[in-house]
Amino acid sequence: MPLTPSKKDRPGLQKIIDGMIDSGFTGVAVRVQDGRGPWEGRAGLRELDETAKPPTDGHIRIGSNTKTFAATAALRLVAEGTIDLNAPAAEYLPRLGLDHGITVRMLLQHTSGIFNFTGEYYEDGTFAPGIAATTAGREWVDNRFRTYRPEELVRLALSKPARFEPGTDWSYSNTNYVLVRLLIENVTGNSFADEMERLVLGPLGLTGTSLPETETTLAEPHAHGYYRYEEATGEEVTVDVTRQNPSWISTGGDMISTTHDLHTFISALTGGNLLPAPLLAEMFRPHPKAGYGLGVFVQDTGPDGGKVITHNGGMAGHAALMYSTPDGSRTLTAALNYVDDASMSMAQAFQQATQSLVQEVFGDSETAMATTSPSPAGG
Repeated sequence: MPLTPSKKDRPGLQKIIDGMIDSGFTGVAVRVQDGRGPWEGRAGLRELDETAKPPTDGHIRIGSNTKTFAATAALRLVAEGTIDLNAPAAEYLPRLGLDHGITVRMLLQHTSGIFNFTGEYYEDGTFAPGIAATTAGREWVDNRFRTYRPEELVRLALSKPARFEPGTDWSYSNTNYVLVRLLIENVTGNSFADEMERLVLGPLGLTGTSLPETETTLAEPHAHGYYRYEEATGEEVTVDVTRQNPSWISTGGDMISTTHDLHTFISALTGGNLLPAPLLAEMFRPHPKAGYGLGVFVQDTGPDGGKVITHNGGMAGHAALMYSTPDGSRTLTAALNYVDDASMSMAQAFQQATQSLVQEVFGDSETAMATTSPSPAGG
């Protein structure tokens, strides 16, 4: 059960959380589980222009933490013998016209080269838009209740030039995980939500975690998320976007969870309770370019050689943190709310806050990386 927040026993953590509000976050709730037991802290507001604090274990849109859940479900199907990690994804999705050089592993590790349907940032600083995601300002706000089909997102991405030949580089793409969703549905004959319930949520009793599909609401309790855009007149407008149709990001980042459920999930995963040891080792083997395994980042925590397994996510005014030691004995999970915008103005504050939190919980750490910051395009 969630604990009553306490400032006495973890003053260093509470100070960081309070500082996050000073840096621009509207609401923060953090959960830590380590040798000192569980601890919860919070700061800020549940809703702008109100006085109530955010819930300590409220529901939050977890953004790209969804990818870790999806990868775990896929790897459990690998363990069952239903999916071959090294098989061409096209064998499981024959109607999409995928490059036969793209394997299931490449989808899970972001080495497929497939265009990101929420838009691509290139090394020369240019941006190639995809759908009207949160990089689009008012256009995203006006269309935030639109329903996108997963196949629609994939076909848009496949209509764009690939970033590179399959397996030759690394580039984060939400499209990869929409393809993982479709692949799971095609090979099992069941919906992705049903398979996620069977493979992950049910076995762990994650009653606060859900796949909203096109459902626009968040279950109570929850804090609110916001989005700011600029009118043609130059006037800035801030909109409560807590309610939205998350099909625009699909399995790239649509799930809802709580800090307690995220702790239960990541500690079970890293503790070896969801995957056999050889597959867990595959999951935690990082690509040299970005430290990305199969649905997780593997990051060094300092010169002592320690590591954390992590995936963070941002999704239109909502974000979630999820960190664990490789044995699951120590975890940090958090729910963050903020005012998002197309210019990604909270990215630096996010990086600084996560670095401080991870250092406090896991020791000497330089873990916070740009790749773990919340993306205005969902991630």
